[in-house]
Amino acid sequence: MAHQQVTIARIYLHEGEHLLSKIMNILHDEERVAGVTVLRGITGFGKDGKVRTSSLADLSLDSPLVVEFYDAPDRVDAAIEKLLRRLDLNHVVTWSGVRHTQTN
Repeated sequence: MAHQQVTIARIYLHEGEHLLSKIMNILHDEERVAGVTVLRGITGFGKDGKVRTSSLADLSLDSPLVVEFYDAPDRVDAAIEKLLRRLDLNHVVTWSGVRHTQTN
């Protein structure tokens, strides 16, 4: 099994910010990071203290979102720098990890 050091990053936002497509364009088209997953939250709150929640009756589409991506540490650092320079992102966290791949 092969091992590679990676950095994992999470960006916390909500749909009402309308930043998801811009973030995805930067991560996919410009920075070409190794992988991205977007998760829609059931409920959450951020710096403004407003609780955002999803329900069948709620059609506002302002659910919490988490954009998680990973790559080599220098590539993640470069992607985060570009995202912060171009977008108004308030909550970005990173941590180190190990990517495990099978070798045949």
